[in-house]
Amino acid sequence: MGSIYLADDNRLPGRMCAVKEVEHEPGIPDELNAQARAQFYREASVLARLDHQNLPKVSDYFSDETRDFLVMDYVPGDDLKTLLDRARAAGRLLPIDEVLDWAQQICSALAYLHSQDPPVIHRDVKPSNLKLTPSGLIKLVDFGLVKQMAPDEMTITVIQGRGTALYTPLEQYGGDTGHTSPRSDLYAMGATLYHLFTNQAPLEAKQRFLNPDALVPPRQLNPALPPPIEDAILWAMALHPDDRPASIEAFQEAIASGLPVGGLERPLRDAIRRHLPTRLDQALAATALALLALALLLSLS
Repeated sequence: MGSIYLADDNRLPGRMCAVKEVEHEPGIPDELNAQARAQFYREASVLARLDHQNLPKVSDYFSDETRDFLVMDYVPGDDLKTLLDRARAAGRLLPIDEVLDWAQQICSALAYLHSQDPPVIHRDVKPSNLKLTPSGLIKLVDFGLVKQMAPDEMTITVIQGRGTALYTPLEQYGGDTGHTSPRSDLYAMGATLYHLFTNQAPLEAKQRFLNPDALVPPRQLNPALPPPIEDAILWAMALHPDDRPASIEAFQEAIASGLPVGGLERPLRDAIRRHLPTRLDQALAATALALLALALLLSLS
């Protein structure tokens, strides 16, 4: 993909900025290279118009021979992957309240991106792309895979990566054929929260597709996690996009209350249990069987 550099802005002395370099695939045909560069300029101009407290501001973009560059705010602080690694090394989990606060901030940034016309899909939400600033703000820092959701435009995969497998939904595998949507970011959001709450990376979607019962429920790894939060995470991580929340706002509401919103056709728990039964499911099933047996005994007496 390229590199990211910390740089001084010579026009504004004292201002630090991050410069992301996008390298093109060597040896690709000139026509594809021209299309890729045109796409870069389109996407860079979209990013430059974004303005949200949880996103770094893109201030410039330019090209130099075969390389393209994005210039954006430098964001100080550690990324959440670093915080995860420190917690694991210390034998502890990240505080639930802190992670919930981060989750609301990330959701706010994604809701803003998805509200653009057309929607902007990030496609690479993961702990290492989320930085915690000294003031407590979370910033979604890397726009390497971002695209606009235009139905008649396919992303040129020679410059776009395919996300990080642990956080990537099935529809994003094998390049981009136009099927990614805001619900793709929702899967990555759910997988990121799974990692943050449990300190264990989630299984790749393709492994779960082959073995649907392989994903360990978050509460088995972190019993202190409230059941509604577990439900919301598993809902977002549904393998089929149609089984995920309809929007990032619906997911935010589920995180807050564990209840579906926006006129969903089926309850939250029904949507989740189709994919992954939990220990609570087993307990409820056992209770139901016991009540049924009692009712049969009473009817016979």
